[in-house]
Amino acid sequence: MVAPQDPVEAVVFDVGGVFLDWDPRHLYRKLFEDEAEMEFFLAQICSPAWHAPHDRGVSTAASCAELASRHPQFSELIWAWSTRSEEMIGGVDAGTVEVLGAVRETGMSCYALTNMEAETYPLRLERFPFLGWFAGTVVSGREGVAKPEPAVFTRLLDRFGLKPRTTLMIDDTKENLEVARELGIQTVLFLSSRQLRGELEAAGILLPCRTAESRERP
Repeated sequence: MVAPQDPVEAVVFDVGGVFLDWDPRHLYRKLFEDEAEMEFFLAQICSPAWHAPHDRGVSTAASCAELASRHPQFSELIWAWSTRSEEMIGGVDAGTVEVLGAVRETGMSCYALTNMEAETYPLRLERFPFLGWFAGTVVSGREGVAKPEPAVFTRLLDRFGLKPRTTLMIDDTKENLEVARELGIQTVLFLSSRQLRGELEAAGILLPCRTAESRERP
């Protein structure tokens, strides 16, 4: 957690899992009638290991073409990963967007560090206006490195002139935060927008949010 002797000067937000509910199942449940068949496809065909290079700059279309050539029986389903990528987003956490707005209103500098494909980021930047609120964003697919690789964290720090000890990283993945802490960055594990607000209030970044009941009291 945040050390009192190190006041936070910049807050860095993850995007997927913090703001956006990204999960391929949001798309593939539309394409499979059988849940077990879908899970097999996502574990063995369009698997996490197959997808990982996309976050490091590999073209999704190119990898879909290669994979479809090896598994022609799944060709249409494989290509959906590229052509219907935005259907993998189930929604936006409005509470976290509110927290971001509140942090910005304090004058605190806010940045984003996200594992995301180079080709999908522009689509989401246009689709979700809050992604344009950041003072700067590092997108893994544009950098060729992705969390939890230390290089992507140092690239963020160097590019925007941030000091690790006065920078706070918010992420929903423990492994990412472990690397951030090794680099001296302060961290908060995201569990919910309500929990995040409480963490930021405890750190002195946000003032405690008064409830309707407390406002009614004299």
